[in-house]
Amino acid sequence: MKTMIWGASAAAMVLGSAAFGQEVTIQLKWVTQAQFAGYYVAQDEGFYEEEGLDVTIKAGGPDIAPAQVLAGGGADVIVDWMPSALAAREAGLPLVNIAQPFKSSGMMLTCRNDSGVTTIEDFPGQTLGVWFFGNEYPFLSWMSTLGIPTDGGEDGVTVLKQGFNVDPLLQKQAACISTMTYNEYWQVIDAGLTEDDLTVFKYEDQGVSTLEDGLYVLEERLEDPEFVETMAKFVRASMKGWKWAEENPDDAAMIVLDNDETGAQTEKHQKRMMGEVAKLTAGSDGSLDPADYERTVSTLLSAGSDPVITKEPEGAWTHVVTDKALN
Repeated sequence: MKTMIWGASAAAMVLGSAAFGQEVTIQLKWVTQAQFAGYYVAQDEGFYEEEGLDVTIKAGGPDIAPAQVLAGGGADVIVDWMPSALAAREAGLPLVNIAQPFKSSGMMLTCRNDSGVTTIEDFPGQTLGVWFFGNEYPFLSWMSTLGIPTDGGEDGVTVLKQGFNVDPLLQKQAACISTMTYNEYWQVIDAGLTEDDLTVFKYEDQGVSTLEDGLYVLEERLEDPEFVETMAKFVRASMKGWKWAEENPDDAAMIVLDNDETGAQTEKHQKRMMGEVAKLTAGSDGSLDPADYERTVSTLLSAGSDPVITKEPEGAWTHVVTDKALN
């Protein structure tokens, strides 16, 4: 009899839990790490719960394309970089930016000095490691702006399709590789190279930076006022999480570690990463700055004969969610 009562009570608790809040699923662009600390903090600190949301955070990986997950109904909102989102939109998938937690770009090209590359003029004739799966667009635009072909030769560069690691630089398979200020650059340092051994080219400094880690949804869903309201709650709670993470970087890093089911991350790396990520989210209230958007579009359209996008996008972003979230 006691067992039956316990079972009924447990069932009620499960039903109550399932009924709690509006369910929202977010697909991250990469694995669980401090790059996404704001979302994990919002969940851990109860900010989503305060908004009446039941949020599921889905980690990404090398074989996961957020836009495809969204198109397939596997998420309500995704984290993606604007170049890949705009390319997807032009290709027919109507992604819309509803919020922009990252104000600055963390993308760099990191080069070994002993490869002979210490200035941009040294690029021709070299092999450069580039991430693909939508991450190649800023690089291709940059090379086009410089007038450097990407199909090899003495006057061009050979593009090495880089995995999401730093091996090509360590093994001298490439003179330079793609890195982020908060992640791969420090993997190179931890592997034994020093800052004096390296030259870095930050996309921000080259005037070709594009927006990273924005929040995107499918355009048709914004026609539903209830969905807009839910996303406003989600963005408001998420930005609260991001600001908490900026103010408490070490604690935020520990929250990320608590959510890393793979156990692959280390405390040292995540705390360092969170410190760098905080520099990129600083100054953002979640709303997209139109000037940042125009700079991104201009960069993508300037890719010469092979632009990332071929025309000025229409309807690719909106303030409808952040206006509601902030007000």
